[in-house]
Amino acid sequence: MNIENIARQLVPLLGGAENIASAAHCATRLRLVLVDDSKADKEAINKLEGVKGCFSNAGQIQVIFGTGLVNKVHAAFIAAAGIGESSKSEAANIAAKKLNPFQRIARLLSNIFVPIIPAIVASGLLMGLLGLMKTNQWVSPDNALYIMLDMCSSAAFIILPILIGFTAAKEFGGNPYLGATLGGILTHPALTNAWGVAAGFNTMNFFGLEVAMIGYQGTVFPVLLAVWFMSVLEKQLRKVVPNALDLIITPFLTVIISGFDALLVIGPVGRLLGDGISLILSTLITQAGWIAGLIFGGLYSVIVITGIHHSFHAVEAGLLGNPNIGVNFLLPIWAMANIAQGGACMAVWFKTNDAKIKAITIPSGFSAMLGITEAAIFGINLRYGKPFIAALIGGATGGAWVVGSHVYMTAVGLTAIPGIAIVQAGSIMNYIIGLVIAFVTAFVISLLLKYKVESA
Repeated sequence: MNIENIARQLVPLLGGAENIASAAHCATRLRLVLVDDSKADKEAINKLEGVKGCFSNAGQIQVIFGTGLVNKVHAAFIAAAGIGESSKSEAANIAAKKLNPFQRIARLLSNIFVPIIPAIVASGLLMGLLGLMKTNQWVSPDNALYIMLDMCSSAAFIILPILIGFTAAKEFGGNPYLGATLGGILTHPALTNAWGVAAGFNTMNFFGLEVAMIGYQGTVFPVLLAVWFMSVLEKQLRKVVPNALDLIITPFLTVIISGFDALLVIGPVGRLLGDGISLILSTLITQAGWIAGLIFGGLYSVIVITGIHHSFHAVEAGLLGNPNIGVNFLLPIWAMANIAQGGACMAVWFKTNDAKIKAITIPSGFSAMLGITEAAIFGINLRYGKPFIAALIGGATGGAWVVGSHVYMTAVGLTAIPGIAIVQAGSIMNYIIGLVIAFVTAFVISLLLKYKVESA
C-alpha cells in the first residue's frame, strides 16, 4: 500500500489544500474540517485504497482508515496538503462553529461526560461484582472485603458532582478547580446523603427561608446548572476586579455567591429537572413496556447519525444517581441497536464478491459488536441503505426483549458484547439473549433484502 500516494489523491478530493481548515486524527479515522463541505467528493474518497468509510459528523469530514494505518496516512496527508498538524481538540473547536445550537449542546454534554466515563464504568463493574457476591452469597455483607469493594464501587457516584464540576467548568470556560469546589459544596458532609433521605433530614432557616439539608450526591443537572452559573459569574468578575486583587477577590466571590445560589435556588430546581426527566422515562418504560424498547431500539441508530446521542450520558448518569431508580435501563436498549448494526454489516460480507467491501465489512461489523458503530453505519449500512433498515429492525426487536425482560445496567459507556460486564447479575442471560435476537434479526433481514453491493 502506497500511503503517500493515498494522501496525494485525498487532497483534491477534499476540494484542494485551500479548502482544508484543519486535519487531526483519532484511533481509527482522519478528522478533517473543511471550509466548504460540499467540495468533498465522498464517493470518490470511499473508492481510495485503505478507506473503510467516509462521512460527515459533528462538523467534520471523517475518513476511516483503521487502527495503525490512520496515523501513517495523517502524517503523509499534512505533508501532501502543506498544512500544519492540528490536535483533536483544535479540530473539534473549529468544527463546533459549524454546528447548530442543538448540536452544540449535545457536543458540550459529551465533552463533559466522556472524561468521567472510566470512573463510572469502574464503579459499575464493581457494582456488578458486588451483585454477584450478594446473589450467590459468596461473602457476608459484614465481611471486610465486601465493605471495601462497596466503598470503591459507590465512591464515583457519591462524588459525581465534583467530577462533573471539574469537567463542566473546563467546558464552560471557568476555573475547573472552582467547579470541583462547587461540586464539593453540593456533597458536603453537613448535608444528608441523598440515599439516606428516607431516614429523615434537617432543615435550616435562612432569613425566613426553610432550606432542606439534602445533599446532591449522584446528581447531574443541579451541578451542571450551578457550574454554568459559576463560570458566567467568574468571567464577569474578572472583567471588573483589578488584576492586583483578582487572585483573592474573584475566587472568593465566585465560591460564596455560586455556593449560596446553588444551595438555595439552582440545586433544588436542578433536582426537580433531573427527577422529572427520570420519572418521565421510567414511567414510559413501565407503562409502555416492550413497546418503548421497540421504539427506542429502532430509533437509536438514527439518533447516532446526528451525533447527539452523546448527550444521553447525562440522562443515564442521572438515572444511576437517582436513589429511587439506581439503574440504567436505557443503555441495554442502545446496546441492542449497536450490535444490530454489526449483524447487518456482517450480512453484507455474504452478499458481495467485491474484495474491498469484504475487507471493510469484517472489521466494521466486529467493531459494532464491541459497541463502536460508526464504521458499520457510515461505511457499509447507510451506503447501501437496506442493511441500515435491517439494523433498525434488529435493534427494535432486541430493545423490546431487554425492556420486556427487565434488563438493567450499573454504569454507562459499555454496550454490545462488552456491556455484559456491567449488566446486573440476574439479567446477564436475558441480556445475552437480547444480543443474539438483535444480531440475528438484523443479519437475516440484511441478507434476504435485495440490493446491489459493489465498491464502484
